[in-house]
Amino acid sequence: MASISRRSLLHASVMLALAASSVLGGAQEHKAPPPGPMYASDRITLQSPSLTLKLLSYSGTVAQLSPQSAPTWDYAPGDLLKERSADTFYHLGDLDLRFRTKGATEWTTVSTAFHRAPVKVLSSNEKTFSADVTSSFPEGTPLDVVRTWAVENGDVTLHFTLTNRGDQALELGGIGMAMVFNNMINTRTLEQAYGACSFYDPYIGEDAGYVQVSPLKGTGPVLLVVPDGHTPLEAWKPIGDKRDRKTGLGELGNDPEGHWTTFEGSYDWMVNSKAYADTDWHGAQEWNNPTEQTLAPGQSVTVGVRFLVAPGLRQIEPTLAAHRRPVAVGVPGYILPQDIDAKLFLRYDKPVKSMTVEPANAIAIHDDGKLKSGLHAYSLNGKTWGRSRLTITYEDGTVQTIGYRTIKPERETLADLGHFLFNDQWFDDKNDPFHRGPSVISYDNEAHKQVTQEPRVWIAGLSDEGGSGAWLASAMKEYLEPNKEEVAKLEAFVNQTVWGHLQVADGPQKYGVHKSLFFYQPDAMPNFQYDKDINWKSWTSWNKEGSDDVGRTFNYPHVVAAYWSLYHVARNTNGLATEKPWPWYLDQAYETTIAMQTQAPYYLRFGLMEGTVFLRLLDDLKHEGIEDTQWADKATKLEAMMRERAGIWKDEAYPFGSEMAWDSTGQEEVYDWTNYFGDKDKAEVTLNAILAYDPTIPSWGYNGSARRYWDFLYGGKYPRVERQLHHYGSGLNAIPLLAEYRAHPDDLYLLRVGYGGVMGPLSNIDEKGFASAAFHSFPDRMAFDPYTGDYGPNLLGHALNTGVYVTHDEAMGWLSFGGNLAQHGDTLHVTVLDSSRKRVFLAPAGLWITLDAGQIASVDYDTKRQTVRVHLTAATDTVKSARLRYEATAGGHAWTITGNYGKDGGASVVALGSGETTVELRQQ
Repeated sequence: MASISRRSLLHASVMLALAASSVLGGAQEHKAPPPGPMYASDRITLQSPSLTLKLLSYSGTVAQLSPQSAPTWDYAPGDLLKERSADTFYHLGDLDLRFRTKGATEWTTVSTAFHRAPVKVLSSNEKTFSADVTSSFPEGTPLDVVRTWAVENGDVTLHFTLTNRGDQALELGGIGMAMVFNNMINTRTLEQAYGACSFYDPYIGEDAGYVQVSPLKGTGPVLLVVPDGHTPLEAWKPIGDKRDRKTGLGELGNDPEGHWTTFEGSYDWMVNSKAYADTDWHGAQEWNNPTEQTLAPGQSVTVGVRFLVAPGLRQIEPTLAAHRRPVAVGVPGYILPQDIDAKLFLRYDKPVKSMTVEPANAIAIHDDGKLKSGLHAYSLNGKTWGRSRLTITYEDGTVQTIGYRTIKPERETLADLGHFLFNDQWFDDKNDPFHRGPSVISYDNEAHKQVTQEPRVWIAGLSDEGGSGAWLASAMKEYLEPNKEEVAKLEAFVNQTVWGHLQVADGPQKYGVHKSLFFYQPDAMPNFQYDKDINWKSWTSWNKEGSDDVGRTFNYPHVVAAYWSLYHVARNTNGLATEKPWPWYLDQAYETTIAMQTQAPYYLRFGLMEGTVFLRLLDDLKHEGIEDTQWADKATKLEAMMRERAGIWKDEAYPFGSEMAWDSTGQEEVYDWTNYFGDKDKAEVTLNAILAYDPTIPSWGYNGSARRYWDFLYGGKYPRVERQLHHYGSGLNAIPLLAEYRAHPDDLYLLRVGYGGVMGPLSNIDEKGFASAAFHSFPDRMAFDPYTGDYGPNLLGHALNTGVYVTHDEAMGWLSFGGNLAQHGDTLHVTVLDSSRKRVFLAPAGLWITLDAGQIASVDYDTKRQTVRVHLTAATDTVKSARLRYEATAGGHAWTITGNYGKDGGASVVALGSGETTVELRQQ
């Protein structure tokens, strides 16, 4: 039954995306062109020790690319070759060029994919296939292009030699090698997609750049595409999907395969990009400085890439190093709070010649020297808020760039966010006929105003992810760091707007959550003036009946999280939450969760974004149930409900999805519950799937940035299918990654990816406190979207997961994520600087320390005596005692607290004084 529903869901998802794209200016439905002559051509086979490559003799492009260790796997979309064999469909091996005669103003664009002609074979044997591909260019093109596939030094390589056969010098402003892999989920079920498709991510790092291609299942060999010779990965250009509606063929530079929820699109590896930066991308701040090169008459230039295979995701960096590629590892990543002492480790067989930072002095760098492991270590401190580029030049001329983003200290960033949310985004129109006030409402940072009308009505209607994003962020901010005035406003919103308006307060639909408070129905709102400049004719402009629907299960976790946040504020502070006592908020969270079964059962079959809040709610019910059986009874009922859901997932091969055919947010909750109920195999399947789309790459934008590419359609000001950087998948997918790391503290890869995701949500907050839904990665924009959109789930992922992680790596030494570390003999002193100040994980000890109330200033870990001293901050007017918990997460020795402390809900109660209070833990 699940398989059938997913198949129908896939079709519905594509139709939904098509409808949205049509309305919002994207893809249109089109007829498919017939197969082209290349499909019937012979196959040429080249084999290296790691790869089998099959080429089409007609075009010289890739028909199949399979690893020797998994010969049935195909990184190329070979199973779609027939459907994709007509003109304008791109394949691995195609080339886009943009050039002009030196001194001219206009650029000329040509592509081997646009109008194919048979290539002229120059050489073909078991190790080489070389062909002149100039026949695919328009007559009069002054460039000859020879493409050569070869097996060289044990690796498959691809080279293009461009020769200026004209009598005038040519400026090459765009050289783009098409990177086309099988990320095409179109027409596939989830099972089929995980059995055939790969996702790929770029490190846009100049000569050190590469592309990693990983199977969706997250296991098995990973393809790495690296420069061969001087072929920098300067930019990553999307191949569009504009097409001729009559023929179904793509326009020049476009592939007719439509972009929607089941296909992100393909890209060009740009060696030179200035011709695009000066035109199509004008005004955007690129990852690297755009360049061009000049070819004199008769002169040639060769660019190329080499194809490597890593045994798995965790072996990407060792494989790069083994092939003498530069490797960079940033700790805690590439998002730098200004008070954090960060580290950078470089591995390359040539010494560093120079390092430069743009803007100048944006990052302070100290050379720590070469370690015994061979790594070169540096200490970094972010100084100037915003984006910066670190350029490393090695002695052999190799250039490596790393994109960093500096933010304010995490606590300051949160304070800015809270101020902006509860002031600029505070909506308190008492005459609003949609009953949206008081609330924290969506915001347009470009127009500097609240979004109170939108044709996608949920954005202005406080529901769905795109409309709840602002107020959910406000709830999570107060959970992390409550402020008296802000908590009062949050309580007003929850008690006056959520309960009784957004959420049904009585009757047969009690606790149901509406899809939107705002709607478009002029006859029902005769006294309201709808904006006449807005197109209200699309499916997104729900009427009152559509907005009142309570059947979308995905809306419920947002409301649960708001109640749950206020439960924690009321339970763990004095005098901040005053409208309702903590039991009321806890019970509201519980009842809203249970209501999903009666009011919105359909989507319970899927993991829900933010579903971790249900597990945290269960923990709290159990804690309160120690002293009050009513909570214990509710914990039992909630656990039974979740066990039933996990039972469904147990029988599915890949138990995650959503309304969309493929998604990257349900995995978070599926991991939580399958792991909780002991289904370790399914939890591992889920974890591996996350790792497939959540990379660790030397770039603030891509590191820990879980793949999302359609939510600008539903929550962005600039709607299109586009790889979104640090959309809410970053924060949410970090939850299972770090939970798994705490259980396996020897797996540093999990920590690096997970912590990149934890920091992602903070990068979306600008200097004044506005939080964007996500960053536009396409090179024509390269900026955060001006809408708040669905930012809230991102901060929820951060709030539930942030902490300080201390570990030791054999090659890099002692490392700290989220705090600053100093070593004094056998003792490590860790200053806690993350936004929560409530969680510390000591990986070598397997010890997880958390606070319900109070804050941690620092921790001293004696690695020889195996003792930990936790230094708690002084008492305040609202927090007189800390509530401390600790557990050994990775097996081994248990820990115990020294001294006599009372218990409250299973937590140790520590009275706080006027200065720091120290608690000691010892290993038993």
